[in-house]
Amino acid sequence: MTAPGTPRARPAAGRRQLHLRTKLILATLALLTTICMAIGVLSHLAMSTYLTGQLDDALTPAAGRAGFPGGRPPGDDQRPSRDVDPENAAGQRPGTLNAVFDAGDVRSSALVQDDGSTDPLAAADLDLLAGLDPVAGPEELTLSTGHYRVDAAVLPGDAGGSGGGVLVTGLSTTERDSTLVSLDITVAGLSLAGLVLTGLAGTVIIRRSLRPLEELSAVATSVSQLPLSSGEVAVPVRVPPAVARPGTEVGTVGLALNGMIDHVTSALRERHASELKVRQFVADASHELRTPLTSIRGYTELVLMSEAVSPSGRAALERVDSESRRMSSLVEDLLLLARLDEGQRGEATDVDLTELVIETTSDARVAAPGYSWSLDLPAEPVEVLAVEAEVRQVLINLLSNAHKHTPPGTAIATALTVTGGTVSITVTDSGPGIDPALLDTIFTRFSRGDAARSANAGSTGLGLAIVQALVEANGGGISVSSAPGRTRFRVDLPLGRPSSPAGHAVRRNP
Repeated sequence: MTAPGTPRARPAAGRRQLHLRTKLILATLALLTTICMAIGVLSHLAMSTYLTGQLDDALTPAAGRAGFPGGRPPGDDQRPSRDVDPENAAGQRPGTLNAVFDAGDVRSSALVQDDGSTDPLAAADLDLLAGLDPVAGPEELTLSTGHYRVDAAVLPGDAGGSGGGVLVTGLSTTERDSTLVSLDITVAGLSLAGLVLTGLAGTVIIRRSLRPLEELSAVATSVSQLPLSSGEVAVPVRVPPAVARPGTEVGTVGLALNGMIDHVTSALRERHASELKVRQFVADASHELRTPLTSIRGYTELVLMSEAVSPSGRAALERVDSESRRMSSLVEDLLLLARLDEGQRGEATDVDLTELVIETTSDARVAAPGYSWSLDLPAEPVEVLAVEAEVRQVLINLLSNAHKHTPPGTAIATALTVTGGTVSITVTDSGPGIDPALLDTIFTRFSRGDAARSANAGSTGLGLAIVQALVEANGGGISVSSAPGRTRFRVDLPLGRPSSPAGHAVRRNP
């Protein structure tokens, strides 16, 4: 388990975010597709209207030619005469049909073939043609021989209800339909080719246009990965001058990002300098306080042992001795943190962690006999490469913290486990737990649960800060989880050498 920290938020499953360049390309293609579809539909409608108009214009001459037996030219008057011969194919193009009806009954009909001959229409087709209204104008019908544009005209002499009947003339729409299909295929092909070329060209253009933005993102990512939390900090990355140029949106952002990085770097340097001054002051003050505190303790003990003092005076001297001891403990803790900040540490050696856990737990059991202590250790010894005094101090502080902040009778369990190349030490108690508001700052120096920092608590607020500093100095991490009835501190340390294969866990009493 790594040291506690705020996890980075991840996008929810099924909500994958698209890149900006992908959105731009898709939007461009969607707009172009809409335009191509609109052009295709309008072109189809315009061409269909034009060709249908041509068919309608050709219906009247076709009807007139059927009204002149022998194929005489219609002249100026193209309306069919009363003497209609549907079988007159002179001047008629293939696919033309003519039919004459008297009172709904067919008088004669003919369909011009490709070779100029005529064939009578089928009975089903004649039934459809007989229902046409001469007043309605041209219509389209689907007959057994194909799709036709047809029109009905009343023959002269039948306006009063008697005479020659009704002439129905029709022209095949095959040429018109094939023309429209060719137009649709052409528009669709050109549109598809245009979409493909636009997609390829747009991808190249948008990638080139957004490349400076990607450089800004790379710079921001590099800064976010730098260890800026403590220590001397330098931010060496900047937006390249070729990108951070005024006049463009991306260039303006690049200039602003460089300015922000410079400002942050300056602030971090000032913060580090201030930290160094404070740490140096604490180290110097702690070192200077050791001698007078030792003198106070010595003279107090001397007076208590050699001089006859009143009960009230003895109580005052004992209080002086107690507070001087507490002050000495605080000074020693501050000195230890100052040495760790300066890197003053012992030499790392092979440490038998199993034996160390047993020893420190046994000492804690003697110091706090009113608690229930237990051990959970692997069957084989576990060794780590660390500074033994520092690891021992970590265990002492954690065990002391467990019984100082829990009521008597609390069960405190210490466990040692090996997982891969990491060894974990856990100290778990069944106490009331830690205030959730304190969990985020529990490893901060002078962090204590009581806001008043009363002297009766017997805590300086440096124990867990020392634990974290010592664990991190040995290349490990520490974390804490707490709930009412269960609080667990976990220390992870890297193994110094491969340990023996672990057998089944063995529970021992310290």
